[in-house]
Amino acid sequence: MNPGDTAFIGYPHCVHWGKKGAATATRGTEPLNQLLWGDWARVEAVDDDWISVRARGRTGWVRREDLQGNRILEVNFVDVGQGDGAHIQTPDDKALLVDAGELDNMYRFLRWRFGRFERPFNFEAMVISHPDKDHYYGFKHLFEHSNVSVGTLFHNCIIEQVQAGKSTLGDEDKPAGATKKHLTGLVRTLAEIKAITDDAARCGGRMFPNMIKTAADSGRVADIQGLLASGDAMAPGYLPGFAPADNRGMVIKVLGPLAENFGGTPALPKFSSISETKNGHSVVLQIEIGDVRIQLGGDLNDAAQEYLLERYTGLSCPPHSAAEEDDIVTAARPHFEADITKACHHGSPYVSPAFMRSVNPLVTVVSSGDNEPHSHPRPDTLGMIGRYGRGERPLIFSTELARSSKELVKNPNQARESLRRVLKENEPVLQDPAATAAQKDKAEAAIRKALETIERSVASYGMINLRTDGSNVLMAQRLERDRSRMTRWDIHLFEPDQNRILRHVTR
Repeated sequence: MNPGDTAFIGYPHCVHWGKKGAATATRGTEPLNQLLWGDWARVEAVDDDWISVRARGRTGWVRREDLQGNRILEVNFVDVGQGDGAHIQTPDDKALLVDAGELDNMYRFLRWRFGRFERPFNFEAMVISHPDKDHYYGFKHLFEHSNVSVGTLFHNCIIEQVQAGKSTLGDEDKPAGATKKHLTGLVRTLAEIKAITDDAARCGGRMFPNMIKTAADSGRVADIQGLLASGDAMAPGYLPGFAPADNRGMVIKVLGPLAENFGGTPALPKFSSISETKNGHSVVLQIEIGDVRIQLGGDLNDAAQEYLLERYTGLSCPPHSAAEEDDIVTAARPHFEADITKACHHGSPYVSPAFMRSVNPLVTVVSSGDNEPHSHPRPDTLGMIGRYGRGERPLIFSTELARSSKELVKNPNQARESLRRVLKENEPVLQDPAATAAQKDKAEAAIRKALETIERSVASYGMINLRTDGSNVLMAQRLERDRSRMTRWDIHLFEPDQNRILRHVTR
């Protein structure tokens, strides 16, 4: 390794030291931080087996064996409050985003992560799992930023709009042979989207189509596509760019929404209400890297889960006996089993036991917030997650319970109020032609400090970190209070046994 090289922290984690130790020592002195597997580092200097690196905003020393040359898969479940948001950094260093919450937490985290977007930054893909505000509205800040661009924005083919004077999810029909109504006007292409978003009457003041219009009109979103699963185990659908033939070191399967074919027209069955229909047809992604599977299921509900189980297995669902349920689970696991899953709908009670058994996760991540009227995650759902999880001690992580911040900001809303006060006090100084250079420098410094505080706060506020190379898995959350500068994270490791089955290990 040479100064200027990029490296990454090796498995599983290490201490970043202010001063290096002796040549053969495994420890330095004056600990600065605890660094996680996969953390980015820039080599500053080399002294035999001690390497000086810049990592997480600090410069210090690590042992040579604590570094590796390759990036691993990184999935950050950001605490967006009540909602969902996951940032994915691929092994080939591309950024993806699956949902972005409702407020600006995701935007603040990404701004902190990617140098405040001071230079143009491209996301290879963004995915809106479904048109619920607590999943999509946080994208607004990204679509409006002049330095942020997107390769493809994906969604679940459902665009809320106004037709015949009332709000709908699109065209409805009851095709021949169907027992209930279906959505037949699925929106798949950019041209179909613009036919809606360019029509003020069809947008009708609805937030979702108007936000999509912002993206489409920005000139910084190259394409917008609707996603549908193939439903064929022999020819599964993949997120474009992440099929096996793309040779990315990972694939991303699309398991939902799953349309039915009526006379050559894809159609999604309606569930009991508009809300249940758009939630139930969430985009469901299965990330597969090596032997590790990670599932992101949006806001699937029990009706949708049973529909997917029935379509993928060919068996009647819901089951009417324990034996029938066992048959469904056995047939469904090749499609749905995952090592880590994001709990559907923030820990809502509307889940199918057969589906939970089919996913059979070692780890479940629940994304939920304080200020909501649903008591998510529900206590009965948490019990089911534990009951149907894999192993003797299945893990449940919750963004709501994991909140921590090195600035001790327990609620980003407090930081936002502080930021507003700082802006109110200092922006007039920047705009005052009579202000001196020193006064303007002081005002700019105050604003910069307030922005850094909220961005770093959101970066550690309840975020659940997942790192994997396809063999080992690390899950980590910040401790509410540092045990020491050497121990700042609650870390859980999973390693394959002799049969390549992932097991929770203690170190």
